[in-house]
Amino acid sequence: MKFKNRYRIESARLASWDYSSPGWYFVTVCTKNKENFFGDVVCGEMCLSKAGKIVSEEWRKTEIIRSNVALDEWVIMPNHIHGILVILEREINVETPR
Repeated sequence: MKFKNRYRIESARLASWDYSSPGWYFVTVCTKNKENFFGDVVCGEMCLSKAGKIVSEEWRKTEIIRSNVALDEWVIMPNHIHGILVILEREINVETPR
């Protein structure tokens, strides 16, 4: 059974890796049942649907609301998004009590 009665496949993550560690990560997020929720390709160009525009806005917000994340290249396709994000070293500010 390919999906073992679940909606997602077994994780491709390396069990011994801490994915909150600083590094470059290639991320792919797919829609359920590979449905074209995010838009359509028209004349060779991606035209985002309302849902696709929300995905675009939220992806862009990632580095604004998370100070230790930077975005590299990314693309929204009709039924998935690919993106490269960089988790940066956190700057730890330790204030001295007065």
